[in-house]
Formats: sequence, C-alpha cells, structure tokens
Amino acid sequence: MSEKLTIAQWSEDDQPREKLRDKGAQALSNAELLAILIGSGTPGVSAVELMQNVLSDCKNNLNTLGKMTIRELMQYKGIGEAKAITLLAACELGKRRQLEKAEERPDLGTATRLYNHMHPVMQDLDVEEFWALLLNQNYRLIKKVRIARGGITEVSVDVRIILREALLCGATIVAVCHNHPSGSIAPSRQDDQITQSIKHACEVMRLHLMDHVIVADGQYFSYHEAGKL
Repeated sequence: MSEKLTIAQWSEDDQPREKLRDKGAQALSNAELLAILIGSGTPGVSAVELMQNVLSDCKNNLNTLGKMTIRELMQYKGIGEAKAITLLAACELGKRRQLEKAEERPDLGTATRLYNHMHPVMQDLDVEEFWALLLNQNYRLIKKVRIARGGITEVSVDVRIILREALLCGATIVAVCHNHPSGSIAPSRQDDQITQSIKHACEVMRLHLMDHVIVADGQYFSYHEAGKL
C-alpha cells in the first residue's frame, strides 16, 4: 500500500495556496482555507485533512469553530498554541467583517464628480500628475492609480500601464485626469494626443474611456463635455 501524499506532493492545481492564487478564494473549501492558515499538519495527516477533522467535530459550522477555546483546539494533534490562536483570530475577523458595512464606492459618472473627487488630491501640486480612475459598469470607483508624475508643463504617460491596471481590477470604464499647475485649463496638443491614444487603446481592449478631465484650482476642462472624446 502506497504512503499518503503530503500537500507538497499534490498536483499544483490541488494545493490550497496555488489554488487560491490561480482560481480565487471562492474556489476553496473551508478546510482548504483554514489549512492555508495553519500551514502544516502532522506526519501522515495533511493540513487539509486536519482541518477537515476539526470541522467535522464542529458539524462543519464555522461559527462553532469560532467558539472553541485555544485549549480545545490544542487537543488535536498538529495544532499547537500558535495555530490555535491563528484560527481563532481568523474566525474573529470573519465575524467583524459581517458587522461592517461594505465600503461605499463613489459614483464618478460625470465630469463634475470626477473633478470634485480629484481636486483635493491635486490642488496643491506644483508639478503635473496623471491619474487613471478605474470604474465598474455603474460608474462606481474601483480604484484610482497615479500613472505618472512629471514637470511643470507636461508629463509622460505610458498607456500600457493604464490598460494593465484596468484589466487587473476588472474595470469596464476608464476615466483619466491630470492637473495644470499653471492654472490654465486649456488642453495642449500633447493632451489631445494622449487622449486619443488612450481612447484607441481602450477600444481595442473593449474598455470605455468615459472622460479626460484637466484639473486646475477651482475649474476644470472635460473632453467629454467639450465634445472632443
């Protein structure tokens, strides 16, 4: 009879850490997620099997697991104090997450909202910065990323970075924004060129470039509102 395989000997697709990396946390069972936390089991019993045993005694209920004491968890061979504390800390975090409201994502569906969101970030800058605001299909902000920081009158922008950031976070709509430290909101020829480059690149990747807003203190220019996009 062959010996049991350790987790390290499993197919990479079945190893919990690799599985989470490649398929996302939702693809893992509770035992696999908990196995990542404890890291290892005992000779002949993998971390996943160990956590399956613990969960089985808890009737596969994470709330029951969270009510166990450190001493009770340490009754299982392979779970010492450090692992028991890690498991209870994870259960407590899960409980606290349930009590908190989901983060409210701002609606940035207009040029005015884009300006109001970015003006506090840019109002005191003495050099140009170029930002990408990555939105979901409802124009809610997923994340904003500073793409480049430059001189007083211009900034060099790599369009590939904008696309990469948008694709990595699952955005479907992109807005870009930069400031004019001079206080003028008139777009330059370079501003026009980079806007068209970003628009074309977004179309190729099936992303929608919503707007390019130029921010100055107290005013803005919108390519969308000006009919230039």
